[in-house]
Parts: sequence; structure tokens; C-alpha cells
Amino acid sequence: MKDRMDFGNPPDLRLLVDSLPSPVFCLDLHNRFIEVNPAGERFFGMGRTLLARRRLEDVVTTDSPLLSLVQQVRERGASIAEHGVEVVTPRNIAEYKPGEHLLDIHAGPLAGRAETLLVVIQERSIAGKFSRQFTHRGAARSISAMAAMLAHEIKNPLSGIRGAAQLLNNPADAGSHELTTLIRDEVDRIVRLVERFEVFSEGAPPALEPVNIHEILDHVQRLARSGFARHIRFIDDFDPSLPPVHGNRDQLIQVLLNLVKNAAEAIGPETDNGEIVLSTAYSPGVHVTLPNTGDRTSLPLEVCVVDNGPGIPEAMLEHLFEPFMTTKSSGSGLGLATVAKIVSDHGGVIECDRERRGTRFRILLPMHRDSTRSRS
Repeated sequence: MKDRMDFGNPPDLRLLVDSLPSPVFCLDLHNRFIEVNPAGERFFGMGRTLLARRRLEDVVTTDSPLLSLVQQVRERGASIAEHGVEVVTPRNIAEYKPGEHLLDIHAGPLAGRAETLLVVIQERSIAGKFSRQFTHRGAARSISAMAAMLAHEIKNPLSGIRGAAQLLNNPADAGSHELTTLIRDEVDRIVRLVERFEVFSEGAPPALEPVNIHEILDHVQRLARSGFARHIRFIDDFDPSLPPVHGNRDQLIQVLLNLVKNAAEAIGPETDNGEIVLSTAYSPGVHVTLPNTGDRTSLPLEVCVVDNGPGIPEAMLEHLFEPFMTTKSSGSGLGLATVAKIVSDHGGVIECDRERRGTRFRILLPMHRDSTRSRS
């Protein structure tokens, strides 16, 4: 047993793996356990001596996404990550409740030992962020009916008020003209506010087509540099071979312009070393499981907006995409909620992280369905 469990790693490396709070284990060609750290023992509810006598199929359910993930890794010979999945083990089967315990799983061939797979399970990382975001989507959608009702019920009388103001307007009476102009202007302002709220109503799904995300990023940069971000340095870190996004051009411009504007405002107008990094990348191993349908979807296209501002308060991160949540004194709290809904309508996800200095927004989007590009 000792020979089987020992890869001859230096003691400090083995100590490092054993100290990790995340379950880590290795499987041989037949899915037998050949190594597991203490966190893995706790995860499966049995020690390494017992695990060494078992295969992965013996300690998870037959329909476990962990089994299918391991099979995919063996077929592709490449690392894969699966986010937001549930794994039932002997330890948690008694108290298992669907949707309560989402995991982030990475699996891939062990360096120098292609037949051996290394699996890392993170119980509270990106899976938790995606889970919270699905909740935020629900919060946004929960006000959809209210949004539609308010838009209809408010805009109708406003239209009447504006028409009446026009009829009452008397060019010969300066006071009357001033008041009716004020009424019209305020009615128009309320209509604009209602139209912003209407984004949460459940209308027709956006028309999606192949979109070049780099053209959108260039367009957003031009808009930003000509106005609110003229004092900020932009850095591009693009993957030029990125396939098209399956998206709606106008809505993706709205998303990225909102994120860039937030980044510029976070940096502030007085900063002379403000910097915004826009990056794209292809991540073929990123999959998520949608909690409502259980469907697994691939989100290989990554777009990031990173600023070097003061960062978002830690207490705000968990609620950042909820409607009416804002860090701005004059903000409506609908900007990031709108962003989250649009990304959701595209079948993607968005997350936010604090950097050492600044903030990173990361969007994962699906590739256009008809793209036939082969990527390794």
C-alpha cells in the first residue's frame, strides 16, 4: 500500500498537497485511487487505505458528473474544468439536498504520467460565485412582471399629462410657457427612467448571431476615449484567433460599455495613472451546469475588464449584480443588474473579483453554434 501511494515526491511537495484545504486525488487507468490528500479523505468519508481498494465508481453515484468529467478527460487527453456541479458521496448522501452543494472540479492528466489523472475539487470558489449569480438572475427576473406592469401603467398617464401640457401652453403667457415646458421636461425624464426599468421585463429573446467580440471592444474603447475615459490608458490583451461569440451586438456593446464606464468612474477623474485592461481568451475546459434545467453548457470565450481603481468593498461583492445595489451616491443600482441579465440572456455568466489593486469583471460566453474552428 505504501509503495502504491508514494510517487517519490519530495517531502515538502507531499506536505504542500496534504496541507491543501481542497480535496485532491489521483486515479489510475482503471479509475482506482492511487493517491488522496486528507481533504479528499474527508470529502469521501473514508481514509486512503479504504479508498485504495476502491474505484471512483464505488464512491459516487452512477450518474455522477464526476464520472463523465473523468471520461471526457481520458478521451480528450486534456484538462477540463466543470463548474457548479453536485457530487453525491457516502459522506453527504444522508443529508443531500439538490442545489445546496455546488462544486468546482478540475481534472487532467498528471504531468509525466498520462495514464494517471489528477482531480482537484474546490467546494467554495467559482462555483459559489456562479451560484450566487444564478440567484441574482432570479432576483432580476422576479421583478419582470412588475417592470412590465409599471411601464404600462405609468407611461399611459404620462402621455396624457404631456399632451395636456402642450394644449395648455400659451405662447403669450411667459409664466404658462415656463411651467408647461417644465412639466414636459419632467414627464420626459420619468419616461426615460421607466424605459431603463423596462429592461427587466420578459420580452422576446435577443436576436443572436455570430459577433466579433474584438470589434465590439474596439468600438467601446473609441466611445470611452472620446468621453468619460479620455484620461485613462487602455491596454489590449486579445487572442486574435478567437471564434465568433453567439450574441447580440448592441446588447454586448451595452454590457461592455457599462463595465468600462464603471471602471473609469472607479479610477476617478483626478487619477493620472488610471489603467483599464481589456482581454480575451479561449478556455475550452470551462463548463457550467445550469441549476434550473440541469443542462451542462460550454462557455469557452472569456472577456475581462480590469481596472486599477480602489476596488469594490468586500461586503458588496456577494450582492453586486442584484437590482438597486450600488456603490455610487447617485447611482440607480440597475446598471450591473442589467449587465447580469443581458449576459444571462446570452447563456453566459459574469463574475467579479477584487484584485490586489482594482477590480476584475470576467464574462464567459458561448461560441457561435456554426463555428467550425478546431482548437486545441
